[in-house]
Amino acid sequence: MRPPRPRRAALVRALRACPGVPLALLALLASAVAHAAPAPVPPDEGTCPTVSGAAPRADGAAARDAEPVTLREGMRLGFADLLVLQRLVPREIWQHRDVFFHEGMQMELGPCHRHYPVPAFFTQATRTFSRHVELDRKGNLRGYVAGLPFAPEEIDLEREDAALRWAWDMQQRYRGAGHRGSFRIVDFPNRYGGIEVFAGNFYLLPTSARADLAERDHRLEAGERYLWVAGGRFTQPTSARHLAWRQFRPRSSLRDPDQPDTTFVYVPSMRKSRRASTSWVDGIYVPAYSVSDSEGGGAVSFGGEMGGSINPASGRQAATTSNAYAGFEGLVLRPNAYVWRTHGSREVLAPINATRTGYPLSPDRNFGPSGLSVASDRWEIRQAVVIEGALRRQGESLRTVTYYVDQQTQLPLYRITRTGNRRIIDIQIFVHRFSGDVHDYPDWPGGTPAFVFDPVAEVSYNAIGGGGGWRRESYDIVSTPFDPDDLPGLTSAAALERGH
Repeated sequence: MRPPRPRRAALVRALRACPGVPLALLALLASAVAHAAPAPVPPDEGTCPTVSGAAPRADGAAARDAEPVTLREGMRLGFADLLVLQRLVPREIWQHRDVFFHEGMQMELGPCHRHYPVPAFFTQATRTFSRHVELDRKGNLRGYVAGLPFAPEEIDLEREDAALRWAWDMQQRYRGAGHRGSFRIVDFPNRYGGIEVFAGNFYLLPTSARADLAERDHRLEAGERYLWVAGGRFTQPTSARHLAWRQFRPRSSLRDPDQPDTTFVYVPSMRKSRRASTSWVDGIYVPAYSVSDSEGGGAVSFGGEMGGSINPASGRQAATTSNAYAGFEGLVLRPNAYVWRTHGSREVLAPINATRTGYPLSPDRNFGPSGLSVASDRWEIRQAVVIEGALRRQGESLRTVTYYVDQQTQLPLYRITRTGNRRIIDIQIFVHRFSGDVHDYPDWPGGTPAFVFDPVAEVSYNAIGGGGGWRRESYDIVSTPFDPDDLPGLTSAAALERGH
């Protein structure tokens, strides 16, 4: 953490002690220094922290004492070494460590504060356009074209709008050409029913603000109206097969967070597409679905805003086309829908570049007794900005959301949601994988590396419901440009009904 900047009045008094300096120049210097404090800079690459706790011995057993230990790349941590992790994970993760860590875990420490490369076209877009971006008094984005809206190194954490700027950078971070791949969502009910598994394929296609499409005015054809298009299709369970959806986020949402998405759901039993019954969604929409074929209700619904719900006896269409709030939470965001504040910058340990795989490449991977532990993987020391947003909309059970945002990559590392009385709803850990470390990852057109982080997994613990949660795995995901022949179908709601 950098030291607090001096107050302007104190600085002026100090400068006045210097003989021969004009008062006008003194005031100008004081104003410049007071309003241009440097942004927090992550530690140098390879700078690992020293923490208190039992250090692992060479034979893998934990040391008996609790002397400070300096972490290093390649170190292995087991369940007996949890005290080493306490200072490096969010308090909420530590409070529920029995969910996220487990006996037999084998955590590998990756590099400390690694600086990951970013494609030149994205860096250049940020340099070119960020100087023209503005925020209005409601937090809306003005003048944004492509790249990051705000250069991270220029965001002063003492600014009133610092957290909002970080939220916009997190939302508009580099995603390659968008994500596509398989998914498996394992739902762990907290009160009713047994574990349910849902699988299929999905995509997130940015259609606007594309730094790689400078020759096309930074957008695809659909980008004239939409920021991005997302969708997918269920393949499992059998009764949910062919349930599909398309979600269109309007460009106007940059200036008005209340603008709803246009979302359509193809309901196989009806053989028709219908508008989703959830009219406003902050993030990625995923249709809820009951694993029961019964029309009479009583089945446990997949997802649910508070971690699961019982379908009513009527309104099956509405139940099927409502948002499940599960699987892709936190992947995208409406920053202007919140009032933000910052909680500073801190070192954390997070699985930003995982080495282990899961579904569909390794479908039998063990995620611990809770099913929500990604501890047996590579975790890295990162510097994160902690921001908290209070939702402006009324009538939503979620009132505040806290993100741990990686300063160098703008990736979300952790997400914690709360009710109005500060009770925790969900605690989420995001797992990413850097394409530059995957030996057979497809190249970007022209043969250059993609240098993109793929959101390969996410685990979410439902704290308010007394347990339960869900896990999403997408370990075959890629983020290179989509096949041009596929774009018309991916950006059209009418394509949902084709082939049925």
